[in-house]
Amino acid sequence: MTGPGTDRKPGAGSTLDEAIAAILEPAGEQTDNSMKILMAASEVEPYSKTGGLADVLGALPRALAALGHQVGVVAPLYRSTRAFGLDVVFESLTIPMGSGTYFPRVYSSVDQGVKIYFVDYPPFFDREGYYGTAAGDYADNALRFMLFSRVAVELAKLDFRPHVLHCHDWQTAMAPLLLRTLYAGDPAFAATRTVFTIHNLGYHGAFPPSVLADAGLPGSLFTIDGLEFFGNVSYLKGGLVFADKLTTVSEAYAREIQTPEYGHGVDGLLRLRSHDLAGVLNGVDYSHWDPQTDPLIAQPYSPAKMDGKRACKKDLLATFDLDSSNLSRPVIGMVSRLAAQKGFDLLAAAADGLMQLDLTLVILGTGEPGFEKLLADLQKRYPGKLGLRLAYDNAIAHKIEAGSDMFLMPSRYEPSGLNQMYSLRYGTVPIVRATGGLDDSIEPFDPATKQGNGFKFAAYTPQAMMAAVQQALALYQQRTLWAVVQRNGMVQDYSWKRSAAKYVALYEDLIAAPPVAAPVPGP
Repeated sequence: MTGPGTDRKPGAGSTLDEAIAAILEPAGEQTDNSMKILMAASEVEPYSKTGGLADVLGALPRALAALGHQVGVVAPLYRSTRAFGLDVVFESLTIPMGSGTYFPRVYSSVDQGVKIYFVDYPPFFDREGYYGTAAGDYADNALRFMLFSRVAVELAKLDFRPHVLHCHDWQTAMAPLLLRTLYAGDPAFAATRTVFTIHNLGYHGAFPPSVLADAGLPGSLFTIDGLEFFGNVSYLKGGLVFADKLTTVSEAYAREIQTPEYGHGVDGLLRLRSHDLAGVLNGVDYSHWDPQTDPLIAQPYSPAKMDGKRACKKDLLATFDLDSSNLSRPVIGMVSRLAAQKGFDLLAAAADGLMQLDLTLVILGTGEPGFEKLLADLQKRYPGKLGLRLAYDNAIAHKIEAGSDMFLMPSRYEPSGLNQMYSLRYGTVPIVRATGGLDDSIEPFDPATKQGNGFKFAAYTPQAMMAAVQQALALYQQRTLWAVVQRNGMVQDYSWKRSAAKYVALYEDLIAAPPVAAPVPGP
């Protein structure tokens, strides 16, 4: 191998688009420039999942492997993990932490060209939930995910030897720190660079200072330039301070988190590292989300043959026990966690006005009890206008994407978002707030130029949201123009293939350059 980035250095005399084109053109044949990429994350679909992080770790590694790279993923083996055909990689690793020593077992499996490692330590991971229960987070999460990070680093050293160790969210953020402290100077990592991806900056992994001793880390790390965060230890800062490269899941979110409004207390640090921070919009796995091949919807359809969408709308209404005799009435769908972050405070403020419009609203999700009660009460007050399922059901989520005319995402902030990209492919026109990945992926439709793929609003107010909804409803009555905005979205490519190519360009630049992370705080 000649070394990644030797023959082609994106960013050195070339645009990112040119670099991506160069990467994509010989897809699957990059043997000379192939890299070894090891990812660490607390969830990976289809083995473990609570949200979008798992979707990313299920799809991005496969897309990187399809581009010719050797890719591995490290994840915990939870009680609910469903994995078959596992091989034992290490019967027992010896991991000293603080005053204790731990002996986790490691299994592996190969899934579509990606080697998946499972960390098996039943006292930490054989539990009802991944991070906690309805009563709250597990009290020992600091130790649980420090052990996981230690095992990820050991696997990198003993079995994978990656060019890039790519860590995701606070649960793995200590791995870059470990390479700069306990493993500093280890020749096994001389050629390894680290990337840390922020999927949601709102989750820090904050713990009392005593966890440093428990985890076997020096007290010198408890400084404002290290892990200290308002009197606690922030695992997130382990990634933000010590990783060679920082990424987040959209270009807009990368800009937003450098502001006090969205920075969750670390915006100053992110501004200091702004040259090392990049946004890469998440992709969509079209093998699961495409109306032409989706087995979970009533009838397939395509941009050239849209008849099936009408059948899907009828099926959706029947699924929610709603009247399907008037299919010309627009249906707005939502699949979401019911939380203020997702804009449900706006929905609450505008609920009566929304219900008085000529539309049907269908919502699938669970979340904060106050919003669950509000929606249940709204359904009783406006019978036949609101279909509600307080659950998460993948099959119904597909039916909503296929059967709705519009999809509403009024998020306060949305690092990437996936449903708006699913909606585009299904000809379900998104109505979104202009934030994060929603802002990056949705372009307001202009009837004059016939360009654009949806509707969006900037101000975080119920009035702005209602104005966008009414704009969409007005265009819906103009069937010719509506067909244009539907098709505009359906033909766009938000596949993981393109997102993976952006990561490859980023990795290649990183490997070609020296480490840029901040120095380790002194004793």
